[in-house]
Amino acid sequence: MNDAPILRPRALKPGDTVGLITPSSYFADPDRLYQVEQIMKWLDLKVKMGRNVTRKHGYLGGTIEERAADFNAAFADPEVKAVFALRGGYGASQILDRIDYDLVRRNPKILLGYSDITALHLAVHQKTGLVTFHGPTAASRMSDYTAENLKKALFSPAPLGKLANPAESSVLRPQHMTRAIRPGKARGRLIGGNLTLISTTMGTPYEIQTKGKLLFLEDVDEQPYSMDRMLTQLRLAGKLDGIAGLIFGECSSCRPRDFKPSFESTFSTAEVAQQILGGLKAPVLTGLTIGHTEDQLTLPLGVMATLNADDGTITIEEAATQ
Repeated sequence: MNDAPILRPRALKPGDTVGLITPSSYFADPDRLYQVEQIMKWLDLKVKMGRNVTRKHGYLGGTIEERAADFNAAFADPEVKAVFALRGGYGASQILDRIDYDLVRRNPKILLGYSDITALHLAVHQKTGLVTFHGPTAASRMSDYTAENLKKALFSPAPLGKLANPAESSVLRPQHMTRAIRPGKARGRLIGGNLTLISTTMGTPYEIQTKGKLLFLEDVDEQPYSMDRMLTQLRLAGKLDGIAGLIFGECSSCRPRDFKPSFESTFSTAEVAQQILGGLKAPVLTGLTIGHTEDQLTLPLGVMATLNADDGTITIEEAATQ
């Protein structure tokens, strides 16, 4: 299956209106909603809430129809210049067959989020070619590093250039250590996201396409055996064959459960990554601050980029917005 031609959204300008939606889990806490409004003010953006924001339907932010309607309405609204997920959680996959992809193609806008929002990134990019942004949700607790990277990604129409983890205050006790599982440089279009969502959309019309791409993966709260299972699925499905390179992000809390370990003996997540990814022919970098980490990079999906596994950087060569 071939990807659609690349379609770039317009960069944001101060004073623009962004649409906030809950395509996954519910978001109803008024204190957190107030905090979101303060973040948007700091970004000099106005807010337009989806009609069904704050709605609860079990663990979801509304029914499938309600969440899909908010997604489509945000892309149809000429006042809304970008669409931000308020949070991830679970449920975005449920609305993939209810999205009006022709509408999205006619109204290209920035789509921002991570974690469960990976399902939307994969589907929208594959069906429309739209460059979307894997980065913090509107309610993320952003560090200065995260906020500055986000602002640069969404407001500047220039290529993002070289991206790296934040500078370490201590070489002996690094907070965000990168390591080349396989050294070298690689160039390709950037694609990826949350490993669980990439795994669970396999076999669907929205399955990730990886040939010739720079693939990035991240996850949170998964035990090593679970990471092994999902990476093995990608390997057996041929999704690691023919990739240009791979970035394995920080995997926050990806360790055996403290009180209910799944096995008496286990591997670490680093050992799992080494065993499965160390045999690839392409360069592999681990430890980049992608996804579930307070210091978080914003990565545009679909643009040309170069990975340098030796120095722990990725260079975004192509403008993600116009």
